[in-house]
Amino acid sequence: MSSLSLMAFACCILSFVHSNADTVDYGAALTKSLLYYEAQRSGKLPPNQRVNWRGDSALNDGKDAGVDLVGGYYDAGDNVKFGFPMAYTVTMLAWSAVEFGSQLEAKKELANALAAIKWGTDYFIKAHPEPNVLYGQVGDGDSDHACWMRPEDMTTPRTVYRIDEQHPGADLAGETAAAFAAAALAFRRANPRYSAQLILHAKQLFDFAVKHPGQYQNSISPAGKFYSSSGYEDELLWAALWLERATGEKRYLDFIITSTNPGGTRTEFSWDDKYVGVQLLIAKGILEGRYPGNGNLGQYKNYVEEFICNCIQKGSSNVKASYMGLLWWQPWNNLQYVTSASFITTTYSTVLAATKNTLRCPSGKFDFLPEYLISEVRLQVNYILGLNPYKMSYMVGFGTKYPKEVHHRGASIASVKKDPTPVTCQNGFDAWFHRNAPNPNVLNGAIVGGPGQTDEYTDSRDNYQQAEAAIATTAPLVGVLAYFASSRTN
Repeated sequence: MSSLSLMAFACCILSFVHSNADTVDYGAALTKSLLYYEAQRSGKLPPNQRVNWRGDSALNDGKDAGVDLVGGYYDAGDNVKFGFPMAYTVTMLAWSAVEFGSQLEAKKELANALAAIKWGTDYFIKAHPEPNVLYGQVGDGDSDHACWMRPEDMTTPRTVYRIDEQHPGADLAGETAAAFAAAALAFRRANPRYSAQLILHAKQLFDFAVKHPGQYQNSISPAGKFYSSSGYEDELLWAALWLERATGEKRYLDFIITSTNPGGTRTEFSWDDKYVGVQLLIAKGILEGRYPGNGNLGQYKNYVEEFICNCIQKGSSNVKASYMGLLWWQPWNNLQYVTSASFITTTYSTVLAATKNTLRCPSGKFDFLPEYLISEVRLQVNYILGLNPYKMSYMVGFGTKYPKEVHHRGASIASVKKDPTPVTCQNGFDAWFHRNAPNPNVLNGAIVGGPGQTDEYTDSRDNYQQAEAAIATTAPLVGVLAYFASSRTN
């Protein structure tokens, strides 16, 4: 296709997207996004479990090590519990509840959001049996990935891994502290006693992280192959900020002010890199008059605004985009970065609106109103939900056309409730993974990795770069969907 034809096609598609925006049911998407976390549950399922094709699983996790590690979330399409991205997921779910709690309540989804958060924090409480001990992984990625088994049947090793004073991991401890503190804010009104318990764990883990620095994959080496951390300074700041918000204690703000690394202008916000989240929370505090805007705190505000400008294509180093406008970072699970950037931009727009401010980007020609930021986010969210060239929704179960062969063990094998015959390690590949047919169970609310840079998508179970969903991808979208669902009539 010539460049002229491509431009004409793009204009046509963008016109289609704008004209059909009112057809997106954000409320239904919000409901499904929270259902997804029930499908990812590990452990003994509760009586009010809504995803009925799942059953109890991994009921002996931690037993060999003398600790109860039953519960938590499976990470993606596998059956491993990776603590680092799980903690980020819980932090983002909690941030959604803190920032958009009234919108969640208006759509009758706040209780489901809190349940999703608590399923994670209940597990983290178990995983933190001593002040300076944190269990950070259950299961082994290599042995798990060598088998295709639903979680109810799995016979793969459930090895447990931990960090402690001799084997530190400040990034893992810091992120888990942030999850506890953010969740404490989310539960402050609904369950004050539980909120206080979460604060205690957050404080202990933060102190542990500060006193015993280091990257967690040096202590939990199997995690490095799947979720290697690039550093721990961002998680320490992240935890300090959430603890400052949750407790109001001056020592946490002092920790932030004395930090010498504000992160600069980042290229992403993700399970690995929390600097943009740190910068936004500080910018929010400055605009609300809670933090001083002078000194090094002002740099954080400048950096998050530069990140947002780059996402809305008005910056000095804009994020790449697909032919049809989807923000583009990488071929592997690109949508995780789209959902997190959408959350950052939506949240900052609400801060700007509440404080009667605007965004000035490097072009410097004019200021952008909060409404403009929202319009840019809406384009990204609408693309994910099906307003794209192929009319494909990348949220499973949403709309009429969505991925049917999601790379997911539990969804791709007949429910244990329909066929309790155990599916063995290799038989799972032969009978289910290589089966050229839709998954028997719909993984409602899961956001898959998404299309390529030319907007193409291959719906195939072995296409794990595009067709696998992960808990860290959907979490940031929960708050964004709550905002959109409540800001208009659906």
